[in-house]
Amino acid sequence: MSQIGAPRGRTCSRSPRSRTLRSVATLTSAVLAVTVLAGCTSGDEADEAQAAAQDNAPASRDKVADGGTLRWAVDALPTTLNSFQADADGTTSRIAGAVLPSLYTLDARGRPQRNADYLESAQVVETEPKQVVLYKLNQQAVWSDGREIGAPDFVAQWRALSGRDTAYWTARNSGYERIEKIERGKNDLEVRVTFAKPYSDWKSLFTPLYPKQVMGAPNTFNDGARTTLKATAGPFLLKAIDRKSSTVTLTRNPRWWGQPAKLDSVVLAAVPRADRADALAAGTLDLAEIDRSTAERIALALRDARAGRNGAEAALAHGPGSSITPSKALKSWALANGSDEEKAAEVQAARTKNQQAIAVYASARDTLAKYVVRKSLEPAYTQLSLNGESGPLADERVRRAVARAINRQELAESVLKPLGLPAKPPGSHLALAGQAAYADSSDALGNQDTEEARALLADAGWVPGGAVRKPADAGTKAGSEAERKAAEKANGKTADKATDTKKEDATKEDATKEDATKEDASKQGGARKEAAKAEGTTDAKKKEGSDTASDEGLYIVGDDKPGERRTVPAPAVGAESGTGVLAPAPAAARQSAALLARAEALDTGTGSGARAALPVSGTDKGVAGAYAPRGTAAPVTAPDAARALGKDGKALSLRFVLPSGPGSESLRAVGDRIVRMLDAVGIRTEVTKVTDESFFKDHVASGDYDLALYSWPASAFPATDARPIFAKPEPASDGSLLVEQNYSRVGTDRIDQLFDQAAGTLDEEEARELVRQADARIWAAAGSIPLYQRPQLVAAKADLVNAGAWGLAGPRYQDIGFKKAETSKGAERNSRTP
Repeated sequence: MSQIGAPRGRTCSRSPRSRTLRSVATLTSAVLAVTVLAGCTSGDEADEAQAAAQDNAPASRDKVADGGTLRWAVDALPTTLNSFQADADGTTSRIAGAVLPSLYTLDARGRPQRNADYLESAQVVETEPKQVVLYKLNQQAVWSDGREIGAPDFVAQWRALSGRDTAYWTARNSGYERIEKIERGKNDLEVRVTFAKPYSDWKSLFTPLYPKQVMGAPNTFNDGARTTLKATAGPFLLKAIDRKSSTVTLTRNPRWWGQPAKLDSVVLAAVPRADRADALAAGTLDLAEIDRSTAERIALALRDARAGRNGAEAALAHGPGSSITPSKALKSWALANGSDEEKAAEVQAARTKNQQAIAVYASARDTLAKYVVRKSLEPAYTQLSLNGESGPLADERVRRAVARAINRQELAESVLKPLGLPAKPPGSHLALAGQAAYADSSDALGNQDTEEARALLADAGWVPGGAVRKPADAGTKAGSEAERKAAEKANGKTADKATDTKKEDATKEDATKEDATKEDASKQGGARKEAAKAEGTTDAKKKEGSDTASDEGLYIVGDDKPGERRTVPAPAVGAESGTGVLAPAPAAARQSAALLARAEALDTGTGSGARAALPVSGTDKGVAGAYAPRGTAAPVTAPDAARALGKDGKALSLRFVLPSGPGSESLRAVGDRIVRMLDAVGIRTEVTKVTDESFFKDHVASGDYDLALYSWPASAFPATDARPIFAKPEPASDGSLLVEQNYSRVGTDRIDQLFDQAAGTLDEEEARELVRQADARIWAAAGSIPLYQRPQLVAAKADLVNAGAWGLAGPRYQDIGFKKAETSKGAERNSRTP
């Protein structure tokens, strides 16, 4: 697959068989006993932490009209229909959810539930000598060509995704590489899957399930499934992809054995987010994810309608006619009809233009009043990433100081409270409130504490006046590989010795932390002296080489977006998901590129498949003019040189990279607040605003930043899906770092071990507890600071039911439709056309 430049690290898998691309779109107090903290979490905590409520106008099927067409906005046409390819995007996943088998779907709490349309049962029937899962398939389940869904399809998918045949251009193979064999049971409807080693996340496998016609050969997998599917098995069929009209049409499946789809068809229309307000105002969409400004327009239209104002009256109240006073109107009329013909013509043209604007506004207002805004929280969270590879943030005390300087509650409220959404900051990196593995482990790092932040900085040597002292040696600017190398060359030395010392300290870190028992020890003076030994120290800073990086998709890492390109058989989280929902683990593009892409779509307002992540020939230098040129200092009052924090003559300054596009206003507003919070403890920032297209692949994925805001998806299977995001970076043979998707470049051996243990136990509660322990250590390492769960805003026609903001769950496509409208005689409207 295409690579992207990685001046300070390489993002690829650790072996050819572990292509864990997670295209994105997101980690102790000094002597904190992380194990004790994590071990004290109750299994009931996830139940007590409520998931955000869904807002999808639920209605029983007897209240839903039969027929009609749903026009549903997507970011872009799919680049491929194969969810397991690296350039699969949100639209790929949405199509797959409607036309292909999903053995497990997610409920309102983001927990996997057996899909009875495909599975009669699925359970672990043997654990010794090896784990065996027996699937019993629905006897009525058939592909669109009439063939039964059965063991041959499972076998073909396993062989394609196992990683053993490099002719298959797969994005990842998590879980499939653990399978030893697949056998037919009593008949083709029984499938026995034997694992070479235990795998707790087995429910993540075979979703979506493709027919053997797709998975059976490399050419059909790599090329054939990019533009068409030879067979499907969902409530809908893939009818056509029209590149000219930018639409994908799905129609009701006549062979569907379950409850029939209420809609006749679903049209997925590619509408960029920046254009959705206009599309809604024109009435050409029925369902669309939107940004805050569009939601406010709809809310205003609804208020006008409730107040009895029509569009024309609304235009005069707060639209283009609102500035026209009686005196202005009289003066305008007099000029338009005056004796000065030139002036009259000018005023008449202006009056005509204004009348046209009023008419357009009035029409748009009347149309927008037919929509409602449905809102919940996305299955993803926005985080502040701290690049611990080099510079001041390589010291975990500085990372913890940054974290302790930030008021997460204030940031969450600034984003979510105006929308009327719950504003409690996430307490976990690995699960969201309501999910089984959720536990609030943020105490492993601590809440906002300005004095503690300053003390941590002082303990790390960053003191007032330190910036004006004569430097002992030439330091380097945080986050800049080029400047670091230049400084090393100028001084004629390298940092090998220091690096070796750090490595030895990191090796001892877990033993030190296991003995710690006081949760509040981080606030003691002695605790700060222990901070250098804490577990967050990474080996990342010891390597300074550069290399290319696997394209991670945008943002959610995000969200990465592989665009229109082909992957190649090379080692491969994240934003939109196919249905705007949390998806099972096995589909890399679905769970990673797609979700990460969705995160990016919300963070920057760009589409998940609209751009190609092509090889990078150069790094974006920032956007000058409209926002700020590269390196512009944050617009805050900074301490003067005598009081500024410094060390050995170097000021403490961190490079904060933010996207500059029109869809990223919310991120930039949060960034401004963070800048002020950091300034309060003496940490200066240099804000660099770059294009949305370059933000993730040229800066976050390549490590060209100190601080960055982006999003990660939560997963129903964190032991599998979250591991590459938090895996400890390892040195490559060429001197670069293998960071997988750990863009903070902060990790520990113990975190990796806990993930591996969680994935390898068949005791579900034990697996959840191990995940919680891993999360406590991720908090402690302070490489990633979750700030808020992202808002999900969806515009829907008022009579559209069983559709909207699904939160952690997924849509049930066959139940979506338009509510029956009864006349005075009880007649029902049972059809709807665009």
